[in-house]
Amino acid sequence: MLRVGLTGGIACGKSLVARFFRERGVPVVDDDQAARDAVAPGTPGLAAVVAEFGEGVLLHDGTLDRAALGRTIFADDRLRRRLMNATFPFIGQLVVDRIAAAERSGSPIVVYESALLVENGQVEAWRPLVVVTTSPELQRARLCARNALTPEQADDRIRSQMPLAEKVARADYVIENAASEAAARARFDEVFSALEQRARRGDAPSQ
Repeated sequence: MLRVGLTGGIACGKSLVARFFRERGVPVVDDDQAARDAVAPGTPGLAAVVAEFGEGVLLHDGTLDRAALGRTIFADDRLRRRLMNATFPFIGQLVVDRIAAAERSGSPIVVYESALLVENGQVEAWRPLVVVTTSPELQRARLCARNALTPEQADDRIRSQMPLAEKVARADYVIENAASEAAARARFDEVFSALEQRARRGDAPSQ
């Protein structure tokens, strides 16, 4: 089984590439989805966030006000670390369980999609590493549009991650998502063909 890591900068298009993998029948474990599920209403993860930040982080229906919390924590590294410490055990267990399920599926390729895969020191456990990139201008514009942020707020979120160039330097494959979805898909098709060949050969993780 080939364990493929998928990462990139925020708003670069990881989810797009993850969709391409799923369309090929490849199971994808999404770190962001696990993070959302870990703080769903009624979960211990949400209770931990409320214990740390107070009930002001909740919407009227009892769900987490992710937008408001995000605007707060991405402007303050100390608060961001507090949130990560409160939620990490719950997110981590969901990810472990979902990876195990994906590996039991019998698929020759399993993908782990994580924005912080490099930052968390998991690269060598998930090679080959696919990094999705775009231009800084598009990254900022997409993030502002997607999350209704000001350019300054978008920059705070971009700066909270490792510079994209450092991730690219660690990549086995790079998919540029700056022109069009069709162009990104064409590059994905090339990368996927190479991954299939590696899976058939039973390649060991590269160093």
